[in-house]
Amino acid sequence: MTRSPALARTLRDLLPPVSLALLLVAIFVIQPRAMSYLGLSLMLNLALPIALATMAQLCVIAVNDLDLSIGGFVSFVACIGATLLNDAPLLGLLALLGCIGVYALLGALIHLRNLPSIVVTLGMSFVWLGAAVLLLPSPGGSAPAWLSGLVKLKTPLVPLAIIASALLAIAGHFLLMRSSFGTVLRGAGGNAQAVQRAGWSLLRAKMTMYALCGFFGVLSGLALVGLTTSADANIALRYTLLSIAGVILGGGEFTGGRISPVGAVLGALTLTLAGSLLSFMRISPDWQIGAQGAILIVVLALRALVNRVERQAA
Repeated sequence: MTRSPALARTLRDLLPPVSLALLLVAIFVIQPRAMSYLGLSLMLNLALPIALATMAQLCVIAVNDLDLSIGGFVSFVACIGATLLNDAPLLGLLALLGCIGVYALLGALIHLRNLPSIVVTLGMSFVWLGAAVLLLPSPGGSAPAWLSGLVKLKTPLVPLAIIASALLAIAGHFLLMRSSFGTVLRGAGGNAQAVQRAGWSLLRAKMTMYALCGFFGVLSGLALVGLTTSADANIALRYTLLSIAGVILGGGEFTGGRISPVGAVLGALTLTLAGSLLSFMRISPDWQIGAQGAILIVVLALRALVNRVERQAA
């Protein structure tokens, strides 16, 4: 019997929130005290930087590319935030704007020379790491007081991480999914020939998406240094894999310009909470990375099942 395409799409859209809800239920059953303002604040303490890094990765995946340097880039931004932005604010601001410009130029280089994004961004990961080490050879530095105060703001009723993540998801949704501008940007990954025939510049679209990636990466690094109050050249290296996993968990695809900003943020929150669940289950930190991978595999298996249903219904 042919299944309804609408049902398949609904299952696909529901998978990220359902995965997050099941994870929260498991956490609250194991540790009921986590179901409080303080508990959620502690569990989601680093959710915002990860969500911002995931949104950065989403912008690159939307144009059929992959950024293997976002972790090193976020680390470099954190080092800028803990040094230049604190000691020489104007110089630090110019450095951050320059970082976004470099990302836009990377998009232009990849497009004009038809280079594989994986190779280019992998090379850039070493550049960002080297620059971070030169700027901050050993862990230290100090986040600006205004930045720490902003990201550690205690909001009423709901922790700031949840509010900020929700605003990020809504902003990304309206920018990329609801606006005509976002349709063109996604079209550069979904149907480049149609976008080109319509008179839009693929070069400009790719540069814009890479610049947005740099912008969200800068916000991620600043949020991270504001929360940790200091920086390290290796502070966010794991964000590369977390950001890719977050996009895929949220319903994104590696090709075709198929993305979901809301789903990506939910995926980032799911990955963040997975560590808390494993800690509550008293799983040794040595095994937690493998256990997180197992959770990811289960969710991706469900994604593959939903995709199969969707193909059969088409």
